[in-house]
Amino acid sequence: MKKIKICHLYGNLLNTYGDVGNVMAFAHEARKNGYEVEIVTVSIGDKFYSADYDFVFFGGGQDYEQRIVQTDLLEKKDELKKYIDDGGVFLAICGGYQLLGQYYFDAYNKKIEGLNIFNHYTENQDKGTRFTGKIKIKDAINNKVYEGFENHGGITHLSDDQKPFGFVIEGNGNNGSDKTEGFRYKNTIGTYLHGPVLARNEELCKDLLNISISNKTDN
Repeated sequence: MKKIKICHLYGNLLNTYGDVGNVMAFAHEARKNGYEVEIVTVSIGDKFYSADYDFVFFGGGQDYEQRIVQTDLLEKKDELKKYIDDGGVFLAICGGYQLLGQYYFDAYNKKIEGLNIFNHYTENQDKGTRFTGKIKIKDAINNKVYEGFENHGGITHLSDDQKPFGFVIEGNGNNGSDKTEGFRYKNTIGTYLHGPVLARNEELCKDLLNISISNKTDN
């Protein structure tokens, strides 16, 4: 039977806002298309091999859990970068999105170094201020509209060479000022959209699955 293999990075630690629903939605869509699905949680001390997976999901957590995974992440950096550069389908939400970049600051304003695979960086808003509520964006590539909710105290700035995932129609997005939301590089998406975003936006889920299937065919 045809098979889709999903990696849930630190799924036992980084699981706020029900974003595990993205893994469930992707798996459901794959099964509808006749694929057997295997979901593997890759956590502290586990090896990650880029060639093993068709879809990687990296969610966010509280500052405590994100500090725990930070050191372990560095050991996986080379293989994660290879997966990304080879066009693997990768979805990173909130803290996962921040950790792919240069750095972010925790609730105590302590700087937390990221993987530095991408050049975006995240600073804190004024104390007690957060971007919360409904968000609607337009995909920067195909103009499709996606909805979700956002809840983040960080403000993220993309580098000049990064392209946004989408542009804000309603809500705040990366920083509340430049109308960008998330980033996209090849088949990697970083975003602040909770919901879970793949459960709320079936077209996006289908698009990502089709890319994963195409990658398997090409290989």
